[in-house]
Amino acid sequence: MTGDLFSSESVTRGHPDKLCDTISDAIVDACLAVDANARVAVETCVKGKEELGLIVLAGEVSLSGAAPDYEAVAREAAAGVGYTSHAIGMDATSDTLTEVQVHITTQSSYIAQGVNKDLLSQGAGDQGLMFGYACTETEDFSVLKGRYFPLAAALSQRLTRRLTAVREQGILPWARPDGKSQVTVEYDEDGNVSRVHTVIIAIQHDKDLKDNFNGSESEELAYVNQQVREHVVEHVIPAELRKDDYSLVVNGTGRFADPGGPYADAGLTGRKIIVDTYGGMGRHGGGAFSGKDPSKVDRSAAYASRWAAKHVVAAGLASRCEIQLAYVIGIAEPVSVRVETFGTSDLSERDLASKVKSTFDFRPGAIARDLDLLKPIYSVTASGGHFGRVPGEDGTFPWEQIDQERIHSLQN
Repeated sequence: MTGDLFSSESVTRGHPDKLCDTISDAIVDACLAVDANARVAVETCVKGKEELGLIVLAGEVSLSGAAPDYEAVAREAAAGVGYTSHAIGMDATSDTLTEVQVHITTQSSYIAQGVNKDLLSQGAGDQGLMFGYACTETEDFSVLKGRYFPLAAALSQRLTRRLTAVREQGILPWARPDGKSQVTVEYDEDGNVSRVHTVIIAIQHDKDLKDNFNGSESEELAYVNQQVREHVVEHVIPAELRKDDYSLVVNGTGRFADPGGPYADAGLTGRKIIVDTYGGMGRHGGGAFSGKDPSKVDRSAAYASRWAAKHVVAAGLASRCEIQLAYVIGIAEPVSVRVETFGTSDLSERDLASKVKSTFDFRPGAIARDLDLLKPIYSVTASGGHFGRVPGEDGTFPWEQIDQERIHSLQN
């Protein structure tokens, strides 16, 4: 009998929406490299067409110093993802095959007057609410230890990072940039992880791959399935979670051949916020991260609330913790700090909230200071998840690091 099931998904760097996040965050980094106090809010839209690909940049940027060449940044970021051929979805290197439109103005003066202050007095860049979440689901598996993250989300993110790696490293030379994963985890009657129930992979591939099988699409699909199972799924998912009866579905429609990416679907910044966070296990305030500098609490406070929740769980005070922060534009202190532990803590949530507030400073400027956010560190966050990643997985995220002094503060 099947137990309770929960599913999460992720997408690769080459997914059209993630391509947009990558371009937007490349612009954030380019601006912060010029001015650590740059104000950036940039959206990207992409669409590949038979005759011409299109990248549209729109938003607001204010900084001291010369503005980056936004078109060049966008083209370099898209090419870095792998879109260097019109045949696979877009050729960002060619101005005859891909047009870049730039519609970027300066930040509103009404926003600036509440934000452009000395660091610790800096007000929130907008009103809003943010959630951070942590749990112990990953901690029973050595390859996942230290993440304090929902298991389905952790595995789906690792799968899409692996899909990118096998393409870039030439392990699967027929693979293309676009791809998706989905993982369904089964829980026993006590609510503990039992096994991986289902894995779904979509992987864009060379349209001529079937020529290796005398044009047989069924043989092509069987080959893709076997290669994905060996080099992606069983490379990523711990053996103790892969019971013999787990289900694997690869390219459910039968083929996912060139052209894919922006040619197959338009992309837009901020359309994969659940992929970016907890795979649906923890709540999301609604604001996207990519394309925004850290004065925007949509980004920085989401990082800070995850950082704090991870510390609560790592300190042994709860096995699940969700922290909500809320802000008003132009004001530094959050309107509210709420802690929810879903009945997994011996402490009252009011007492835990008091401990969290005395251990962490949630003013936007203090978050930027404590997490060292005024640097061009954001491009790597654009795909593969903003949370639940450890050193060695495409970067070290400050909000994922455990501070033992803060652990001690929470425990006392």
